[in-house]
Amino acid sequence: MIRKIAIAATALALGAVGPAWTQSERPDQTAFKGLYKELVEINTTLSVGNCTTAANAMAARLRAAGYPASDVRVLIPEGHPKFGALTAVLKGSDPRARPILLLAHIDVVEAKREDWVRDPFKLIEEGGYFYARGASDDKSMAAIFTDSLIRYRTEGFKPKRDIKLALTCGEETEDTFDGLDYLLKHNHEAVDAAFALNEGGGGRLNEQGERISNGLQVGEKIYQDFYLETTNPGGHSSRPVKDNAIYELAGGLTRLGQYAFPVEINPVTHAYFAGNAPLTPGAVGQAMAKLGREGPPDLAAAQVVSEASPSWNAMMRTTCTATMLEGGHAPNALPQRAKATVNCRILPGHTVPATMADLTRIIAEPKIRISLVAEPSTVGVSPPLSFEVIGPAEQVGRRLWGDKVPLVPMMSTGATDGKFLNAAGIPTYGLSGIFSDPDGGGIHGLNERVRVRSLYEGRDFLYEVVKLYGMGG
Repeated sequence: MIRKIAIAATALALGAVGPAWTQSERPDQTAFKGLYKELVEINTTLSVGNCTTAANAMAARLRAAGYPASDVRVLIPEGHPKFGALTAVLKGSDPRARPILLLAHIDVVEAKREDWVRDPFKLIEEGGYFYARGASDDKSMAAIFTDSLIRYRTEGFKPKRDIKLALTCGEETEDTFDGLDYLLKHNHEAVDAAFALNEGGGGRLNEQGERISNGLQVGEKIYQDFYLETTNPGGHSSRPVKDNAIYELAGGLTRLGQYAFPVEINPVTHAYFAGNAPLTPGAVGQAMAKLGREGPPDLAAAQVVSEASPSWNAMMRTTCTATMLEGGHAPNALPQRAKATVNCRILPGHTVPATMADLTRIIAEPKIRISLVAEPSTVGVSPPLSFEVIGPAEQVGRRLWGDKVPLVPMMSTGATDGKFLNAAGIPTYGLSGIFSDPDGGGIHGLNERVRVRSLYEGRDFLYEVVKLYGMGG
């Protein structure tokens, strides 16, 4: 039976104290760290960053390793000069074998220096961690994939099938522009593949830093933002009335905050809880075992697991949460408008229109107008649990970490560019071999970090796994 991984929660980590990296750094790791540092320190935020600069930097390293210019391209979308994507290929020996694709995004979430303990755009190694915006999400995998292609070329490795690389921009801000979606529509051959490796998987560490399980992402939820808005003629604040736009919006948001969408367990989350039950002590592990059984979910067990982790709760149900709020136009006037942004992560099998109908029912306030922030997100299609993908990952994982660290399939509660590839018929799996702390390492939050040990282990893992994939086909 296929086993599965536990996902680390995304949190705002203010800092961390961990065991320092005590092993001697190998020469190849030192070289990799230079590439990683260069990529991390190129600002690729939407506000002031430039992905094209980062793509060109990684392209230069591939060309320096001996890749011909025809096999390394920086594709700049018309009208979006800062959204350049790097595409590259290591040619295989068998033209009949379908390629594999290594996908990572090089754009990062915004980060304010005044909020961080350290400069978010300088790679800092401290206390056994690398700190920086993008140190984990997703420049860790972008650097590893680029470095792996350099190593393969330098070593003279000749795969059977083509190994393609795509470093894209816009994954964090797809409502503005998404580079992978653009490539699929305008440069499809650059990313066409039998299957793809992407972010979304990863390893689970306990509070003591011990490895628990390694995760293989198989499918993800649908991402969709909604606007909730109320309007009102307003008036002078010295003459208040009950009909107040802010109060009406607040009432609807309160009802949404108190609501829990129904529990649903799909085949992947069944496998997830079954695989993690024996690795999780106490009542939570016992509850996971019940959720890992086929059949209708045990709601009492689901409550125990939900309370133990926001991530586990989100794996079992659609979630909709308020993330932004604005209202009013003057301190001495009744509000003419109040507006909130609600972010929904929708379980596979459900649609954006149906979720909008759910919001209307839950909020139960006719004066609140609900609308889409952007066009409906691509509907998630879960890839198959293929032995072609699972077998090599398990083989390398056992070699590195032994049988006590199982590979466990999981459904991501976040959203990745994998949804575009899956919808285009290219099965996409989240797999990194990078183990994260229980708090998620500050991804999307303050002081983002990754363990030095974990990054180097993930590099070794992906290097070996991709080699095995490259000889398949």
